[in-house]
Amino acid sequence: MTASDSPRLVVMDHPLVTHKLSILRDRDTPSHAFRQTLHELSWLLAHPTFDALRLVDRAIETPLEPMTAQAMPLPYPCLVSILRAGNGLIDGFSQVCPEASVGHLGMYRDHDTMVPVSYYTSLPSDMADRQVILGDPMLATGGSAVMAASKLREMGVRDIIFSCLVAAPEGVAALHGAHPDIPVVTAAMDRELNDKAYILPGLGDAGDRIYGTE
Repeated sequence: MTASDSPRLVVMDHPLVTHKLSILRDRDTPSHAFRQTLHELSWLLAHPTFDALRLVDRAIETPLEPMTAQAMPLPYPCLVSILRAGNGLIDGFSQVCPEASVGHLGMYRDHDTMVPVSYYTSLPSDMADRQVILGDPMLATGGSAVMAASKLREMGVRDIIFSCLVAAPEGVAALHGAHPDIPVVTAAMDRELNDKAYILPGLGDAGDRIYGTE
């Protein structure tokens, strides 16, 4: 089940999601368990995220008779990871929807200015024709999400869904302030950011915890 404050914000409300988030939040969870739990949670998060996928009618034949079915149109959606932490989320989404292409946008947050810096882009050439699932485990200040969405807009992408594990109100407001049409799907809405722009209560630096680089 999900709880929605508005059509643009979906917050998951499910006991298994809450349980797995407690494992991710626990500072004593080792990296290997963090990675596995993140993958498991990404499979659950895929359900409300993929609710917005477009379908078209398609004529097929079952073993018994012809019928009009519904299927994803070509080109298939693109799952875009905001590196590096986004891979932990997008890898799980890709297992649920292997038809989708996978793209990458490399960004890091300058720890002095808190401003995102772009360093890498690898996306299909026909992005303007694709629906995009943009993923990053954390939506904190919203800077990286806004920059990533703006890059996709510049490429002609019209339909974007943003998905994350944990969001802060400041990040949701920033993303919707810059791109009001992009829905945000998250496993949890946390309280606020601290003075270093980390989400509270949060789960720390997702990238460091995924890859054991704390």
